Amino acid sequence: MPSFSKERRWSMNTTIHYIKEWQQALINEIMHLKKYGSSKYLIRNGRLLSGNNSFIYYFDSPLPIKVPVGSVIRIEWGNIKEKGRLLSSEGKGVMVELEKPFGDLLKEAYLLHDPWELLDQLIERLDDIKKDKKKRLRIKRLMDPSMPSSHPAEKIKSNVQELYLRSKYNPVTYVWGPPGTGKTYTLARTAANYYFQKKKVLILSHSNQAVDVILAEISQFIKKKGRFQEGDVLRYGQNAGLLLKDHEGITTSQLLKNQDSGLLEKKEKLIDERQNLKQDLWRSFSHRDSNKLIELETKIARVMERIRQKEIHLIKEAYIIGTTLAKAASDLSIYEREFDIVIVDEASMAYVPQVGFAAALGKRVVICGDFKQLPPIAQSRDSLVSKWLKEDIFHRAGVVDSVQTRQLHPHLFLLKEQRRMHPEISAFTNRFVYNSLVGDHAEVLKNRLEIAEKAPFPGRASILLDTSFSGPYCINERTSKSRMNLWHLLLSFQLIHEAYKEGANSIGYVTPYRAQANMMELLLDDLYEKERINADIISATVHRFQGSERDVMIFDTTDSDPQERAGMLLTGNESERLINVAITRTKGKFVHVSSQNFIRKRVFQGKTLRQLLDHQVKAGQTVTTREIGVWIKNQHPRLQWMHALKLDRIFQDISQATSSIILCLPNGAALSQKWVEALENRKKKAKLIIISDSTEERLEPDFKEEEPFSFPFVMIDGQILWLGMPLEGLKDARPPFVTARLESEKICSHLLDQMKERVRGF
Repeated sequence: MPSFSKERRWSMNTTIHYIKEWQQALINEIMHLKKYGSSKYLIRNGRLLSGNNSFIYYFDSPLPIKVPVGSVIRIEWGNIKEKGRLLSSEGKGVMVELEKPFGDLLKEAYLLHDPWELLDQLIERLDDIKKDKKKRLRIKRLMDPSMPSSHPAEKIKSNVQELYLRSKYNPVTYVWGPPGTGKTYTLARTAANYYFQKKKVLILSHSNQAVDVILAEISQFIKKKGRFQEGDVLRYGQNAGLLLKDHEGITTSQLLKNQDSGLLEKKEKLIDERQNLKQDLWRSFSHRDSNKLIELETKIARVMERIRQKEIHLIKEAYIIGTTLAKAASDLSIYEREFDIVIVDEASMAYVPQVGFAAALGKRVVICGDFKQLPPIAQSRDSLVSKWLKEDIFHRAGVVDSVQTRQLHPHLFLLKEQRRMHPEISAFTNRFVYNSLVGDHAEVLKNRLEIAEKAPFPGRASILLDTSFSGPYCINERTSKSRMNLWHLLLSFQLIHEAYKEGANSIGYVTPYRAQANMMELLLDDLYEKERINADIISATVHRFQGSERDVMIFDTTDSDPQERAGMLLTGNESERLINVAITRTKGKFVHVSSQNFIRKRVFQGKTLRQLLDHQVKAGQTVTTREIGVWIKNQHPRLQWMHALKLDRIFQDISQATSSIILCLPNGAALSQKWVEALENRKKKAKLIIISDSTEERLEPDFKEEEPFSFPFVMIDGQILWLGMPLEGLKDARPPFVTARLESEKICSHLLDQMKERVRGF
């Protein structure tokens, strides 16, 4: 067994010491979040609905506001800040209750969410644990798994049997489950075996999606065995996803519907009425509708309390309960119970104090995750935060200390055969990330051939789509400073379109940057609304993708010129984990959209991103911009690719403009005479706005801004975007010169949001 250092043995002397450090780390993180860490959303057209004891406002929201209802929020308008509470945030509208008013109308403001309420609740739970000797002992075993393993190894015949025996005979079992190695399969069958013995099982994870996946697998297995009893398996919480829709009788909503359908129908009716009323308010504000909306909120609150009482009864009756770590720490119907076994899935993304809290709830605990994937996320640079909130339980408990020497801790169980990825894709991660401890199942190549054979790039499973010398398109989003790249965005959408046209209905777009993921979500909502009804097409950051898989994955690194350095997300200490997650979501086709020229200039050879790029180049997986005319087979009606030297189509759009033409011309470039004539001959009612640092004197624009973007574009009537035109303003681009014509009011509006207020307001 690996030895522990003196420092490590000393730190294990007292569990109270651990818990106090955990609480202080949480307090330090809260203090940081109070100062710096709020999520920030742009909101517009605020209208005062009520102003009696509190002040209720309704705002339009350009992007979805992903904040739990009831959360404490702040509204910022210039230098004025007011606290409040989020009442609802469906669709395009958000309703908030404030302590003080801003007036009747508010043109534009920011909504800030302070995400530390859950941390406060966890501190309270740790206070309870400090007073309970039995729970403290469970935490000590979690953090100091130095006891000899007691399970009968000679009886092991399968992964499921090994995990069951380990968890039955040992108080703590760590499971290392690399992507595609059957983690969900193994955990679900282990939990089911405990259920067959009428044991109480608690399934926890940091994410709703991970809970849904394992509960679906458990339900399916028990039903297949013919031993399912409605109410015995419960997915607890309001955020169960569509995955559980086909698994009848396990979510609280399904069970409540079977027991009291009238109550749920009343809730749905009230929520639908609220949504319709919000749509009316969005179109045309009226005080009658606003008063009705406030009445609806009161009725909904009463119904939700009745539902809550019924949920408590369901929890008492269930044998297997699945919920999130956050829900467990905030809901006394969970944290005041004791379970025979607690299973924590995706534990590598959970805070160590969260895992400690979970372990204290059960007589036995199974900690499952992959410490080669994303670690927990915390904001503060405090030393205790770094120690307990930014590193996973596997590292902090010392069970990974010997992995680099290809030895495993006695209480670390490795699932070592991957069945998810085509071997062309897994070749990189198996070798460079998992030190050749993980291999491919014999059937995985045959099972993934069908996906790899389809477009884009038929017959190829791993592709590097090299965007070098396309132009300097990478900029920072105006409010968040997160990076975004329109050229990569449109290329990636084209890849999605090609895959969908070939029959793919499981497609993921992943990027390190939230701004880029949000922009793709806007584009998909606009251009692919109907297609997404029948296909599973999702855009998200790498952090949101952990725990899921797709037939086709597009990994957009986003970074390119004119950025002077690669982002820390791609080169920092955790970049190996992030890139590993991006790759290993894939089943059959992985497309890496990246600027090889930029990466070679800005990323050191030892970094995982550089290793991936070099691996793909060496394996002959590169597709360059010169081949764009070869792989694009299906032009979307609202996104067309064409040669940038052919001007007839853009001049036609200019001649048909009815309200505005925005032309961005960077790099001191001068327009050709053809361009000048086309702009001069526009309709008189079409205003010309030029964003340029050149001294162009042949045109008389209605407005000029002298700080352009790094790339040229033309926007017409706020609905048509020509990217990469005029070609005169495109720096460091090489033939073939390609432009993209996009019809998307949403993307045009989003690009306008990145401009200075005086341009947006013109």
